[in-house]
Amino acid sequence: MARTIQWFPGHMAKAQREAKEKMQLVDVVLEMVDARIPQSSQNPVVQEIIGSKPNILVLNKADMAEAKLNQTWIEYFQEQGRQAIAIDAQHNRGLKHLQQAIKDQMAPVFEQRRLKGIKDRPIRLMILGIPNVGKSTLINRFVGKNQAITGNKPGVTKKQRWLKFAKEFELLDTPGILWPKFDDPAVGIKLAITGAIKDDLLYHDDLALYLLETLVKYAPQRLAETYKVNQSEIEQLSTVDLLLLLTEKLGFKDDYDQASQKIIQDYRQLKLGQLTLDRVTYGDD
Repeated sequence: MARTIQWFPGHMAKAQREAKEKMQLVDVVLEMVDARIPQSSQNPVVQEIIGSKPNILVLNKADMAEAKLNQTWIEYFQEQGRQAIAIDAQHNRGLKHLQQAIKDQMAPVFEQRRLKGIKDRPIRLMILGIPNVGKSTLINRFVGKNQAITGNKPGVTKKQRWLKFAKEFELLDTPGILWPKFDDPAVGIKLAITGAIKDDLLYHDDLALYLLETLVKYAPQRLAETYKVNQSEIEQLSTVDLLLLLTEKLGFKDDYDQASQKIIQDYRQLKLGQLTLDRVTYGDD
């Protein structure tokens, strides 16, 4: 059975306090999650920090998730009253759409300012999210690695950097928000499978078994083709027996830990294709 994970709990108070203090300085918050686990990679503290501030949920790594489920999740979040957009920051896909969505959110606010005689200024952004969801990649795509600091704003301490990009935006460079203790083993497993937390916080076979169970349920043919296994065997075997069979097939003899690591890496490297681990459920579905 998977262990309950407690991940960097000592840093949470400081990270929360810093984000809350800086919230008043920004116009729009981008909450970034992993499109493969758009629900499990949401930090439960982030919404408390954001409060009523305009925000967009950004599903990054959309290229690694199932396109149909990306759209399903976007519609799900919209039904929950949240704007959501899928992007692939690594390959610079969807970023113009995201920038336009930010401008659309701020258009009524800027219109009110114009009526009061206040000139337009760049939209100020903050990106929040757990580690390894692609925050740094998005920042680099937005501002460029050699982008100069635009200077401090009134009330902004010297440690807070504003990075300007596309003339219309300024990004407040802030530390990432870390994840608190979470008690749901499935969340920890999915975070570990996708590389959001260290593998050694859980047993590799726990991760591989969960991954195999998902593949058997949603993509058995892909599993069979990748590892040259008869699909009827997949349907008949338990996930434990399937892991043992794959261990032998992969040439690891009885070292199922090595086989588990191989399966996890194959998933991360898209050798098992696009697979979304979080599934939208409604009611008793």
